[in-house]
Amino acid sequence: MSKITGAQVMAEMLKGYGVTHIFHVPAVLRATMVELEKRTDIKRLHVHSEATAAYMADGYARATGKPGVCMAQVIGALNLAAGLRDAWLAKAPVIAMTGGRDPKTKFRNVYQEVDDMPAFEPVTKFNATVDDVARFPDMVRQAFRAATTGTPGPVHLQFRGNEAQIDAEEADMEALVEDAFAQLPPYRPEPSEESLRTAMAAIEAADRPVIVAGGGVRASRAQMDVVALAERLNIPVATSLNGKDTIPASHPLSVGVVGTYSRESANTIVSEADLVVYIGSTTGGMVSHFWKVPKIDTKIVHIDIEPQEIGRNYSVVAGVQGDAKVALIRMLAMARTESASRRTAWAARAAEADQQWRNKYKDLLTSDAEPMRPERICKELSDHLPNDAIVVADTGHTGMWMGGMFDLRSPEQSYMRSAGHLGWSFPAALGAKCGVPDRPVFCFTGDAGFLYHIGDVETAARCGINTVTLVNNNSSGNQSKRGFDRVYGGEQTDEARKLWQFTDLNFARIAEEMGVVGIRVERPGEVAGAIQQAFEVAKNRPVILDVTSDLNALAPLAE
Repeated sequence: MSKITGAQVMAEMLKGYGVTHIFHVPAVLRATMVELEKRTDIKRLHVHSEATAAYMADGYARATGKPGVCMAQVIGALNLAAGLRDAWLAKAPVIAMTGGRDPKTKFRNVYQEVDDMPAFEPVTKFNATVDDVARFPDMVRQAFRAATTGTPGPVHLQFRGNEAQIDAEEADMEALVEDAFAQLPPYRPEPSEESLRTAMAAIEAADRPVIVAGGGVRASRAQMDVVALAERLNIPVATSLNGKDTIPASHPLSVGVVGTYSRESANTIVSEADLVVYIGSTTGGMVSHFWKVPKIDTKIVHIDIEPQEIGRNYSVVAGVQGDAKVALIRMLAMARTESASRRTAWAARAAEADQQWRNKYKDLLTSDAEPMRPERICKELSDHLPNDAIVVADTGHTGMWMGGMFDLRSPEQSYMRSAGHLGWSFPAALGAKCGVPDRPVFCFTGDAGFLYHIGDVETAARCGINTVTLVNNNSSGNQSKRGFDRVYGGEQTDEARKLWQFTDLNFARIAEEMGVVGIRVERPGEVAGAIQQAFEVAKNRPVILDVTSDLNALAPLAE
């Protein structure tokens, strides 16, 4: 080995792990930034807040299956930690790097000095300091290892110096890379034969089983295997929001998203099932509508890479610990098709529930009302988004509209959603487009969400990140309307409206001022053409679709 700088090691290792973009707020690891320019074609994106840096890295990670990298100097570290919370909740592999305190000057009131490490503990799998430049090689390897193994998640490395100036120091080092940890999944743990046989026995004995596919199916790239097992055994498929792209909505066994931000047909079928098979999904509050769907005494089979999730909220008749794809391939080999014919009526019941939902909402999904109904917007998106689009949805009402009303119609379409942070979707979509530049990327957000990080419209324009963003513009955060109506005794007052309504803004005009293409849509009949126009324009420039909608349109609540 020879003496080299930490910056040289970092640049070589990031290149070796296949990193293509870094999302950062200056100034951090300055010497590394220079080495990246000399040695690699890794793009260094200067963005407008530490939270958006984390969200972009998150979107990049979810779209590619590769760890996303974000950075901030010490004064922005707490903002970066806050931005990691969504990646933590959604189990996305993100590597955060920050500057940190120097042991030589701790507790002496150094400018900007705060102990940031505790803030990262709740939102990371691995949270460590690097105070000796000689530790760069092994600590960076450990960061990639921790982010990708088992249940993926964020990690944090804090480098000595407020701007991580340690990277300019030298030591005898070698930039070693472990290729296995550059992509999900690095390992595929094999489930035990006994657990698989117990699970298959329970499934084949059930008359009304249903599969709930979660984000672990995506991480394992097991979507086709879920569908194959469902088809072989005639089992309806519901999904979590994270697993929405497991099965196209047009598939006869698809019943939609289950839980709180959901579709009624999915909640109906999961409630009527005599066995629920969770694959790569938690049994947390959102996917189970706070443990009401299914009822707590329902028989459960749970397949997950993380053993602590199995049986966490529901007792299981069979638990399978292992990689989802490996488990499904082996279950397919075991499956006896004789039981499928016994479920003909059950599969028909699932199709009936799906049709009942479509009949119930047909008038809203096709409504010509002005101001526009969000259901109609979702229907136009279902019909007109590109067959290979990556769809990125915000939380709140956006999550409810898109989770319940929007259909993915092609196995080549992907879906990513905010795990709880309003405003996440726009920067996450930019990150996704960076990671997968050859696919169209579409973001659906509301005006409340878009305003959080509107400054990064400039980032999209400056860096040529050509996404299409639809802003459901109702001049409000109207998911709060029900709650304020309740506490005000059902009376709408001027003071009550101040708590959830905004100024009427023209985001298309603002977009044009910030260097991207803005398209304003005010009538339902214009939406389809605007979508098609937007994706044509987005071959060369980012697009903001400002679609005005009904202030009083509220997403249906789960039952």
